[in-house]
Formats: sequence, C-alpha cells, structure tokens
Amino acid sequence: MSLRCLFVAGRGMADYANIKASCLQKYQLWEDPDFPATQNSVFYHQVPPFQFEWKRPQQLYTNPKFIHEGYDAFDVVTGTLGDKWLLSCFGLLHMYKGLFFRVIPGDQKLDSNYAGIFRFRIWWCGQWVEVLVDDRLPTVHGKLAFMHCSHSEQLWPALLEKAYAKMHGSYEALKYGNLHDGLADLTGGITETMTVSEVGDPSKLHNLLQTTSIVTAHRGTNSVKTIESGIRYRIHNIERVETTVGFVHLVRLGRPLAPGDTPFTHFILDKQAWSLIPASERDRLTSITTGFWMLYTDFLSTFSRLELVHMDGETSQIEATLADKHKWQIKSHQGRWMKGVTAGGCRNHAEFFHMNPQVQIVLNDPDTVFISLSQHSIMEPKVIGFSIYKITKAFTEIAPSTLFKKMKSSINSQYTNSRQVSERCNLDAGSYLVIPTTFEPRQEGNFTLRVCSVKPLKMNVLDSFPQTLKAAVLKAPSDINSNTFELYDSQFLQLADEHKTINAFELQELLERCLPNDYIKSCATIETCRQVVLSMEKDGSGRINLNDFKDLIYSLKYWQEVFKRHSTEKMGVLRVERFRDALRDVGFVVPERAMTLLVLKYMRKDGMLRFGDFVSAVVLLHRAFHMFFSNCSTRTYKVKLTFPEWLKLALTC
Repeated sequence: MSLRCLFVAGRGMADYANIKASCLQKYQLWEDPDFPATQNSVFYHQVPPFQFEWKRPQQLYTNPKFIHEGYDAFDVVTGTLGDKWLLSCFGLLHMYKGLFFRVIPGDQKLDSNYAGIFRFRIWWCGQWVEVLVDDRLPTVHGKLAFMHCSHSEQLWPALLEKAYAKMHGSYEALKYGNLHDGLADLTGGITETMTVSEVGDPSKLHNLLQTTSIVTAHRGTNSVKTIESGIRYRIHNIERVETTVGFVHLVRLGRPLAPGDTPFTHFILDKQAWSLIPASERDRLTSITTGFWMLYTDFLSTFSRLELVHMDGETSQIEATLADKHKWQIKSHQGRWMKGVTAGGCRNHAEFFHMNPQVQIVLNDPDTVFISLSQHSIMEPKVIGFSIYKITKAFTEIAPSTLFKKMKSSINSQYTNSRQVSERCNLDAGSYLVIPTTFEPRQEGNFTLRVCSVKPLKMNVLDSFPQTLKAAVLKAPSDINSNTFELYDSQFLQLADEHKTINAFELQELLERCLPNDYIKSCATIETCRQVVLSMEKDGSGRINLNDFKDLIYSLKYWQEVFKRHSTEKMGVLRVERFRDALRDVGFVVPERAMTLLVLKYMRKDGMLRFGDFVSAVVLLHRAFHMFFSNCSTRTYKVKLTFPEWLKLALTC
C-alpha cells in the first residue's frame, strides 16, 4: 500500500469533527498540511508558464454553495487544465444520487459553522476511505484552473477533484488517469468495457440491465449529430414494443442534464418508425419523463462500446435505481506480493510461478464470473495479470509446483501496467485456482482480487498448514565410520568441561576447527551456535554433549546437500525464491505468514541466503516446532501458557 493509502486510511469522521471543532474554537479556516497550497501540489514534474494563486470560495463567488439544492443540471466543465475523463466520471456519478451522496456527503455547508474543511469518500486500495481537504483552490488569472461549474456557484466538483488529486499526489498526476480507474474509485464497483457488437442480441443487453450494474454507452465516430461525443449515456432499459408491422426493440437512454434541459429531452425515432407504434404504446412511452428512446438497431449503429460498473448488493441499498435488480455477489481478497514469499512472477517463470498467491473459487452451478485484479501501486504501477486453472477437486492447501508445470491454464488475463486488470469468464461448475501475479518475479506490492458473480460461490485463499514431514535434526548412526569422527572427538574433549559438555562459544570455536571449508563454515556464527545449543540442550544448562555435537555434524552434511540441490543459480548461495522449497525438503512445511518473517530475518541485500542463514533458519524452526508440540494438546493443537511461560518460550526462540 502506498504512503498515501496508509495516511488516508487513518482518517475518518472523528478526524473531520475534531479538526472542524478546533478551527471553530480558534476562529480559523483549516489549512491542510498534507496537501498544501503550493505549486508542487498542482504540478510536480512539469513547469507551467504561469503561477497558481490559491483562493477560498468567498474570494471566488458572491454566494458560494457546496451543493445547490434543487439544481439538477450538470454544468460542470473541465476548465483550462482539467481532464475530460474525470468529467465523464463526475457526470455519471451525478446521475446516480445514492452513489453521489456516498462519495460527497451532503451535510456540508458554507454557513456560520464553516471551518474551511470538506470530506469525501473514495474507494482506494480496496476499501472506502475518507479524504479531507481544505477549501483553497488553484486559480489562474482569478478563475478556477480545473473542474468547476459554468452556470452555478457550486463547489463540489472543484473540491472533489482536489480530494482526488490529493490521493494521487498532485493535480498533474490526474493527467495519467483514465475512465475505468475513475469510475472504480468513485463507485467502489468493478469496471468492464464491452463492444456494442457483443450485445447484438437484445436479450444480452436486457440481461445486463437486470443486474446491479451501471451500463453506459459511448458514441461511435459515425453517429447521429444529436448524440454528443465525450458523454457517457446511461442505458435505463430496453423494451420489446409492438408495431403495426411486428415487434421492435427500443432502448431508453439518459445523459446528465445540461442547463436549460428538461428531464425528457427528445425521441431519436424517425417519424415513420414512430407512426408504426400504436397510440396506447406511444402514450405509455411518453409518460416516462426521464431520458429518450431510440430503436435498438439505431443504438447498435450509433454507439461503439459500453462501459459497465458492476456493483455489489450493499450498493443497491444506497442507490434506489438498482434496488430491484439481481444483486452481484462480490468476494474480495487483499493480498501482497513479497519477494521470496509470494512474488513469483508470471507463467514465463515456471520455477517460481507456484509461489504466487493461490485463490480458490468453487462454483456449484455454471455461471458468468467477472474477476478483477487491482494493484495498490498508483504512481509506479507494475505489469500485472492473472491465470485461472480448472482443477479436478478443491484443495485444502496450496497446490504444488508440479501441478502448474504439467497443467495448462484455462484462462489468462492480459498483462498490463494498468491499475486494474479484469476478465469476464464463463465457468462450468467446479473448482478453480486464480493466480494473481506481477509479470516479473521479485516485484513487491499490495493488491485486491475481487470475484463478481450472480450465483453464490465459495472463495478462499490457500495456504499450507505448518507441519514437519520428517525429522530435520538427524541422529548420527552408531555404526558410522569412526575415522570421520575421531578428529571431532578429540577436538570436542579439548574444549569440553569436566561434564564433557560445551557452550555456544565453545561450539563456535569447535565448528571453526572442524568444518572443511568457508562455505560450510558460514554457519559458525555465535548467533547460530546459540540457536543450536538452545535447540539441542535438554536441561536448561545451555550446554550440549558429544552425541549432540555428532548429531549436529551429521545433520549439517544433510542440510548442505539440500542447500546445494536448490542453489542452481550460483554456487554457495540460495536464491530466496527457493527458500521455502528447500525448507520443505529438510522437513518443514511453512505457511505464508511465517515464511514472510523468515525471509525478513534471513534474506541478504542481494536477495540471497548463505548456508549459515539456511542452517540458522532450520535450527530456529526445529526449536519452534519442538516447543509447540511439547506444550500443546494433541487433541486441539492449541497451547495454553501463562505470561511467564510464554515469555520464556518466546525468548528461547
């Protein structure tokens, strides 16, 4: 999550109330310290040929209003420097009043309790966050430089744009935005684009309109003049109407009302088509006073594409026009790609692909499912995408690497550096794995994966349950070649006390003497030796005996074999992406959260581990598993400890 995400997520209604109360008490207007009225808040990279002057509402208008009650016209314009894609987003939001007032709380006024602070809600990094801004707005030559109203003195467009610019770091950053991201941020929905040809059959459009989806149409290049370019026309409904020569389909569309427009603007039906409709039907159609009607055949030739926003059931409770629709069910998972743990890259990197997060969905019935992957890297987006695998049965833990090497994916999204990558999938009943990835491995970042369906489905994130597959610390065989251990015996006894035991410092010296080369000697650090002693000693004395030492030497040779087997890139170092599989070969199944901590603890700056790091991790896990199973109930797999007991075990690790 970006710093901006972390900051804004911490804001809320309490902050707004506290800041406002403090300003009123001091008779001051708020100045936002996190988005100051400076040139850098407007343009951080380019250098415009003019200087911005920041003004408050009273310096701009004689009677400024946040929202003009009773004024239904949409008179928002981009200004000299505003962005048309954002204007389209504002226009669509304005047509859906429930959604509008979720983003723009309507209880804010410029009255006697005015403190120069406003709040907005934006869907950001997978959650609704409250954004606070002050009322200082950038102007050039005394006029607002960006979004504003042309026929009214409403401030909500300029202030909402400022809140959105704050989230991106500057107004300039909005130039790199797009309609899809804007609609997602202002509605919380999942966006999709379809060509009009994909809904050539009227029943397909009808089915889309029966769900809690916002459906808008965009004009093609060859279309009637009465349809404006750059405007998203809302599709209200489609009807099958009887005429004297048979049935035709009519589509009712709407657009944001411009100043002077009436709610019902016009029909786009030629006189001949209109005359073929019976009078009773004409009366019924004209009784609907919102939008306009056109023939479905004209609709197909006039518009080039559809923009859809799929909303969940909760939103339908807010937006009255969606209340009677079939509710999309949206399940969500917020995850993270982390180097060495879950950042395996796309399918081109077959050795590491299985490391990526594995999200399992299970459908009881065939369904059209819409899957959306959005990344939280706003300013420096990575190339992201996902693959879907049909599996024969549901898994209880992560799928092994061999599955992805021998099985082809059923569906693959495109890979792009967009904030959101989406795919409409027609899936049969059964179980599927969705694998969200960056294109390259080792790229870190947070993401949100959402699965949208009409029918119920199950979704869960797969992980491994911690377990030991076999003993990690091996017992040295009694019949082992005695010559191998003769040197160890004599060296051990030289350093041992009268009880023939050694401590961590003596173990370090002993390993330095006995281990054959620098490669394996890298495990002879005092920290690793302390862990070995704590793991192998039995009486709390902090000392181990000769048999313990022989077990250690025998185990070290085995761990070295595993380490070498996974060190395929460079001799003597282990790539962190192979860490988890190497630990599994030693005997430990490590879940994601624990693996994250191990990577943070042992990975070097170059993204590698030395043999000593690997040994330290193995010994640490050995100790942790031993302590748990020594204190847990075999029936419940739970440990009950007093605080002193917990502290002792925690410090022992």
